[in-house]
Amino acid sequence: MTLVRRTNPFGELISLRAAMDRLFEDSFVRPSNGAGSDRGLALDMYSTPDSFVVEAALPGVKPEDVDVSVLGDTLTISGNTSAEQTHDDEGYSYREIRRGSFSRTVTLPSALKTDAATATFENGLLRLSFPKAEEAKPRQIQIKPATEGHAVQVEAGTDQPTNQPGTEQASEQAG
Repeated sequence: MTLVRRTNPFGELISLRAAMDRLFEDSFVRPSNGAGSDRGLALDMYSTPDSFVVEAALPGVKPEDVDVSVLGDTLTISGNTSAEQTHDDEGYSYREIRRGSFSRTVTLPSALKTDAATATFENGLLRLSFPKAEEAKPRQIQIKPATEGHAVQVEAGTDQPTNQPGTEQASEQAG
């Protein structure tokens, strides 16, 4: 017996329509020219053993034109870019240099000391460093070796091995 699977011809039309809707919405409703868009500011976020670092690429922006704020676990980087150029002859073919405002909001991980954050701005790169709280830092857990090759169960809260039935037999058979 052969099974024939019939596809829904309208299923492909619906996915095509959804793709077209998304294309027009992204192009006209939410233009992504960088000015004012949430994705216009490139960020790198990474963790070190002692801190959490956020780097923002801000080429051509002066440090005094950037505003950094933290409210709870939300980081907002915003600012303005402008070019102080005046041209009497407006014969531009293209005008692609970004001017205007920018903003980017991200959620920071928990357990950071945001009040002790530091910021540096060098060669168009803003670097924010948030120290981690002690409870967020990785800890080394020491493993106790088993005695004579046998695993020993330790009762919770004590360092004494528990006497469970069958453990004496296993140690006698092994020896």
